[in-house]
Amino acid sequence: MNQYAEFVGNHLFLSMSFLGLLTYWIIGEIRSRGSGIGSVSPVDATQLINHSNAVVIDVRESKEIADGLIINSIHVPLADLSNQLKKLEKYKQKAVIISCRSGHRSASACKTLRKNGFEQVYNLRGGITAWNKDGLPLVKKS
Repeated sequence: MNQYAEFVGNHLFLSMSFLGLLTYWIIGEIRSRGSGIGSVSPVDATQLINHSNAVVIDVRESKEIADGLIINSIHVPLADLSNQLKKLEKYKQKAVIISCRSGHRSASACKTLRKNGFEQVYNLRGGITAWNKDGLPLVKKS
């Protein structure tokens, strides 16, 4: 225990930075779990799609989808999401998986959908990047 105290004393800035980041991470986890928004891996997402008829909404910008979309996904750029809520209302009772390039923008979209009454909202952890990394297929938009 003395070694820890000595380390903290010798590396006060490093120790305080670590505690700050740890606190930030814990608060983020508590908020995300309390928000009703789940997070799914690409493999778990395929299970939801195949067994629960989950709907995938891709919130990437139009120029980003040239690489492809998850099959049968609905493309709604994040900037247009609030304007497109009427179009998406029919999915309020279904499981909805939100994807973007890396999972950050989709987290924002998940919050918007939850605030507007969508019951089962999931963020695709790692986004399309993780989907590709796992070797899962994408289709080109025609």
